Amino acid sequence: MVEAQVDPAMLVERIGEAVVGRRREIELVVAALVASRHIVIEGPPGTGKSTLLRSIADELGVGFEFVEGNAELTPARLIGHFDPARVLAEGYDPEVFVDGPLAAALRDGSLLYIEEINRVPEETLNVLITVMSEGELHVPRLGRLAAAPGFRLVAAMNPFDAIGTARISGAVYDRVCRLAVDYQSSADEQEITERESSEAALDPKWVEQVVELVRLTRTHSDLRVGSSVRGAIDMCAVANSLATVRGSSPSAGDVSLDAALVALSGRVRLREGTSRSTEDIVRELWVSVFGRKADDGGRSEGKGTAPIGATTAR
Repeated sequence: MVEAQVDPAMLVERIGEAVVGRRREIELVVAALVASRHIVIEGPPGTGKSTLLRSIADELGVGFEFVEGNAELTPARLIGHFDPARVLAEGYDPEVFVDGPLAAALRDGSLLYIEEINRVPEETLNVLITVMSEGELHVPRLGRLAAAPGFRLVAAMNPFDAIGTARISGAVYDRVCRLAVDYQSSADEQEITERESSEAALDPKWVEQVVELVRLTRTHSDLRVGSSVRGAIDMCAVANSLATVRGSSPSAGDVSLDAALVALSGRVRLREGTSRSTEDIVRELWVSVFGRKADDGGRSEGKGTAPIGATTAR
């Protein structure tokens, strides 16, 4: 549980060793939790919200109950339920109640982490409002579940305009602290990508270009949603494997472009009314970053020829 004697400054330093960048965000989340507050982190997918919260939970030494927010998350799935078979044999005894993540977090004084909380149905959110206000929950036939010291709600959410999201009510916001996050700097995203791709021993300059390509998807006029840093991580992983298949190198033109298409074309979202495909846009951005400069893996004396459709740099 979150104890009063926790040294927040030391905690921030330890978390900073595991999380790339995000110093300010680490400080604010740690401060909120040590102050016994619930907190919601809001930002685009792939901005490290889950990584940050899991790292903080690990360093605090508290339990971490994970809940995936979606339209199927009913109050019973969140709280728990009586085992029907055992109820027939033993009746509504507390021993036959199967804890859901909320009940488990309340009993153990754990962090209840809800991912994409703005996809959760309103009736389920109402349960959380009661718990945050009262610090307890009344379950029919079970009775009162009081929150053990250390229980906190920590949640992440995508911006409201993301597909499938809904507005969070003022009653929820009134009971939580909110932290808005955005994509990290280019240097931070390169370090994240290199960490995740460390076993591949990739050329740092090429990884830098991969990150540049991914970041360009976020500002392209024909794209409503760009890729997160996960796209860069996947492009590096696919390129490394594909290079082995083709007897080439990850930075070879054909390998690099195909890896980009596989890793990014499904992550980006077109703007309404755009007639182009996501593959067309990924090719365009790939050319703008790599052009004719992609290495061919040593298969010729000069520089490799870019794949069809990738012949000039802008």
